[in-house]
Amino acid sequence: MEHAVRPQERLREHQGLLRDRFTEDLQKFDVPTLVLHGEDDQVVPVNDSARKSARLVKDAQEIYYPGAPHGLTATHQDQFNADLLAFLRS
Repeated sequence: MEHAVRPQERLREHQGLLRDRFTEDLQKFDVPTLVLHGEDDQVVPVNDSARKSARLVKDAQEIYYPGAPHGLTATHQDQFNADLLAFLRS
């Protein structure tokens, strides 16, 4: 039987990813950046990932989808695609 991961363990993993691996890289971004994320993402919580990432990238644009899960590209594909195209055209 597979070991179930407790929520606290999962949260520490995600916090560690941003803190330990990407902070310096995100601070170096010098291209237009769009952060898209579902607000109900249970796999990668929005407050522990996207919102922190957006603060690190200078002038990042942010779009958060209320009620959207981790797989928002499937569940909210029309809105996601429209937002992405609008960003690319700007």
